[in-house]
Amino acid sequence: MANIASLLKSEIARVARKEVRGETAALKKAVSSYRSEIAALKRRALALESELRRLSKQAGKPAPAADDVDASARAMRFSPKGLASQRKRLGLSAQECGLLVGASGQSIYNWEDGKARPRAKHLQALAALRGMGKKDAAARLNELRAA
Repeated sequence: MANIASLLKSEIARVARKEVRGETAALKKAVSSYRSEIAALKRRALALESELRRLSKQAGKPAPAADDVDASARAMRFSPKGLASQRKRLGLSAQECGLLVGASGQSIYNWEDGKARPRAKHLQALAALRGMGKKDAAARLNELRAA
């Protein structure tokens, strides 16, 4: 009886393995096709990303709708040390310099300390300060105080 039992057991195991192999073969084919589809999608995504990068470089950044004054203001350089020396050269306090430039005295201090950077409209006024002398600055201050 032991022989029949062992033969039956081995036959059942063989048939079970055959059935499992048949079931897993279909799953293996599906997994293989899914992996190839995923790889193709990854290649396509990489190609699209590289084309997007190429097109964005080619198109460049769109220019903002600004006039030539803003473009020249962006080209101006600003140096905190230079502002301090200009203010000292003209003999102005931070409050007076701020009045000439159109900013507060605290803003002037922050610009000189490098804690902040002047905006474009202030950069133009600071550039105008460079061309002023002491008398011009004093006259302009008197006009601004009177107004």
